[in-house]
Amino acid sequence: MKNEATHVVNEFLSAVKRVDTEKLGELLHPDVEWKQPGNNSISGIKRSRNEVFQMVGKMFELSANTVKLTDIKSISANGNKVACLLHWNATHPAGAILDVDNIDVYTVEDGKIVRAEIFTVDEAGEDQFWGN
Repeated sequence: MKNEATHVVNEFLSAVKRVDTEKLGELLHPDVEWKQPGNNSISGIKRSRNEVFQMVGKMFELSANTVKLTDIKSISANGNKVACLLHWNATHPAGAILDVDNIDVYTVEDGKIVRAEIFTVDEAGEDQFWGN
């Protein structure tokens, strides 16, 4: 199971870097639960693939299409859970910059991500960048 979970998450993160929405849709379970940290316009619990895509769309809108996964620093698995240390960048049209590490924990079942819990090293910075 560890190898399958790691493989799925690697494919998912590669698709994120390429902005391959078709592949992302294949790898996210339709009823995925996604927990986004903070108290901002993109935070909270998403309860479906469609809600996750809406959140990502808002991230692209707010960052003038600059949000990007710039580095996959590590990937570690424990059974069907995979923890990843990731680095993200974005620039707000008004000039604010997001330059942050996140730890994402994905749960994989039957070849799909069924749960994602996102942790940020700079919640206040993300709240300020994404706004309310």
